[in-house]
Amino acid sequence: MSRRQKISDARRIQILEAAVDVIGARGLADTRISDIAERTGTSPALIVYYFGSKDRLLAEALTFSEERFYAATAEELQGIPTASGQLRKLIELTCAAEGSGRKGIEEWLLWIDMWSRALRDPGVAADRQALDRRWRETIEDIVRRGIADGEFNDVDAGEFALRLAALVDGLAIQVVLKDADVTAARMLDVVVGMAELELGVGAVTEARGGRV
Repeated sequence: MSRRQKISDARRIQILEAAVDVIGARGLADTRISDIAERTGTSPALIVYYFGSKDRLLAEALTFSEERFYAATAEELQGIPTASGQLRKLIELTCAAEGSGRKGIEEWLLWIDMWSRALRDPGVAADRQALDRRWRETIEDIVRRGIADGEFNDVDAGEFALRLAALVDGLAIQVVLKDADVTAARMLDVVVGMAELELGVGAVTEARGGRV
């Protein structure tokens, strides 16, 4: 890789990091390309050169943010020996709360913008589908392992992953909207309760420090 290419990749990451912050704070409709350019000390023309449009920038910013989440999640799960502990940790990391490695409010705001844009933009819709599929497959892989190891009830792992992902998405919207009845803590309790009901009482144990 040439030095020029390395510099370009570094600049692209800088732009994506700024896009996550700015779009997460203001929403896509109220974000201008010039806002992100100002944050990164570059020109709007360069951002357009890299991404083409705000919709494209949104999709790539969310993908970038998701990649960081999965990298942090893989590190967290690596030290947890059981599928039940891993699923609990995954649920904790995806419930809308702040903290290192978590899907925080900022990322859920990006998701809400993406869902809206996906209704009218086939390219964004395809990106949304790929991201959601990866998320469900992550859940499904853990559940399949738990079934094989005798930790979980013998459920359809794919169908369970679909239901769990939909529940997380729906509750996250309520948390983002500051619904007084749906706090991040209640979201966690509801999601864990659903998993326990389907996978078996006590199936989703709390994981601490890599030990269950």
